[in-house]
Amino acid sequence: MGLGQWIANYQSWENVDKNELPKEIPEVEEVGATSAPLLSASFFIGAKCKPYNDDFMLCKDEHNGGTVECLKEGRRVTRCAVSVLKDINKYCFDEFKLHYECLEQENHELGSCRATEQIFNKCVFDNLKLEKKIPGADEQVHTKMDRIYSGTGYDKKAAAAFLEARKPASEPSQ
Repeated sequence: MGLGQWIANYQSWENVDKNELPKEIPEVEEVGATSAPLLSASFFIGAKCKPYNDDFMLCKDEHNGGTVECLKEGRRVTRCAVSVLKDINKYCFDEFKLHYECLEQENHELGSCRATEQIFNKCVFDNLKLEKKIPGADEQVHTKMDRIYSGTGYDKKAAAAFLEARKPASEPSQ
């Protein structure tokens, strides 16, 4: 056995907590999303789940970071985030996918995906009445029309192709 194999066997362990949670702590579905979809939906999750997030943070503050004491509040936050993602997938799946795939391609840089973001934001607002707002910002950068950096070729091509595919058959291409 080589040194690498010995280290791999020596260092391996199963990181699973086999203890049951107390009955008073309700079960919660895992979010189950990767970083790009979470980043894409993050402002909408924040908007819809703000009261639950505030309660959770208040609990953590009151209990000195209390992990166990704040499980209920944390599960409410998770349930809310899951519900937002389910609604987005139900009403804006194609727009959502377009935006988070751009984020994947562009190293998770929001500024590189403004064209696809506008399409996604419009769909979420039209269907879920949630609006992207950057907390603490006087001017919302994603709504600026005269940007210094306006994104990449990938973003613009993806957005144009998406909009072209969505045009009714009666409208001629330009």
